[in-house]
Amino acid sequence: MAAVQRLFGLEARGELTSGHVRLVAQALGKPERTVWRWLAAARAEGRLDRMPAGRFTVTAEVRQLLALWGGNASRVHAELVERARKDPGRPEVPSLATLHRAIRRDLTAGERAGLRQGEKARRAHDVFAKRPPTHRNVVWESDHKRVPVQVDVEGELVCPWVTWFIDCATKVIVGVAVTPHAPSRDAVLAALRSAIDRRAPYGPAGGLPAAIRVDRGKEFLCRTVTGAMGAFAVAVIDLPAYTPHLKGTVEALNDSVEEMHFVLLPRYTHRPKLTGGRPADPDAPALTFASFVSGLLDWVQWWNNEHRPDALGGRTPLQAWAADPTPVADVPAEQLAGFALEDDGRERTITTHGVRWHRRDYIACNGLPKKCAW
Repeated sequence: MAAVQRLFGLEARGELTSGHVRLVAQALGKPERTVWRWLAAARAEGRLDRMPAGRFTVTAEVRQLLALWGGNASRVHAELVERARKDPGRPEVPSLATLHRAIRRDLTAGERAGLRQGEKARRAHDVFAKRPPTHRNVVWESDHKRVPVQVDVEGELVCPWVTWFIDCATKVIVGVAVTPHAPSRDAVLAALRSAIDRRAPYGPAGGLPAAIRVDRGKEFLCRTVTGAMGAFAVAVIDLPAYTPHLKGTVEALNDSVEEMHFVLLPRYTHRPKLTGGRPADPDAPALTFASFVSGLLDWVQWWNNEHRPDALGGRTPLQAWAADPTPVADVPAEQLAGFALEDDGRERTITTHGVRWHRRDYIACNGLPKKCAW
């Protein structure tokens, strides 16, 4: 303790007075007698710090037992008592109340939550820093979300998927694609196509970003997608698995669309259930897939044009986009024409009927009198 060291030094030089001791006692809120005891301990033992209290602490053995019993202190205490009964040479087992105090004192709230409910619960107590603000198109984030709503697709109830891209600086949803099945490369390319193109019916937000953050999605990281973006010198950043906080903008969008839109739709699967697990409204008519897509696109328009996220200071995402003076890199229309078309690497011969593919003939529309079949 710095105060005791100072007083001990004054005493060694013969300069210590009761006034010094009184001043230290007043500053630390201690009685003068306590400060004199500290000085006596410093003379006798050479100890300038407090003697550690002899209290029970969580040992490695206790940690292992807590992990074994899912954080249940009562079961851990019973296990310690049983081990002490079998081995009289073991240390005395503390009371259950002492064990509880030691666990609360020596383990963090995150560690205790993780022992009870697993790693996901522990991570909820982690501290995550925010990235510094940037400008439009510096980085986009993208994700797939399985929609918790059953829709009617040709007489079958399915939960569709949405794939979208969002600009991190302005919160604008720049591109979106909806599929009635788990998304694949075609959904990602379609969403990318709508995100890059700023002409009607897309835009006005869009263009080329400097980078796109994704989290190990095989559809995102496949050769087709990385090659398509690499042709425009756009980096696809592969984030570590199970780290949603590293792409918090799109994760917040996933939460928002469920809380603001999906929860209001019929046959929402996350709605609380009745006794026995029965849905509250099992006979609610399902939306058709076309109606669902139309409603979701309307919500995207609302998000971009009317929603005012707290991070934007009262502006809508499109207002924040328009106010940003950062230049936008647009892609010529002719380069986007075949953007969503995947090349299978095969060479095909042009015959008098055009190009044969899947038992159909295709010809170009470059001024030829023949009718084009695209």
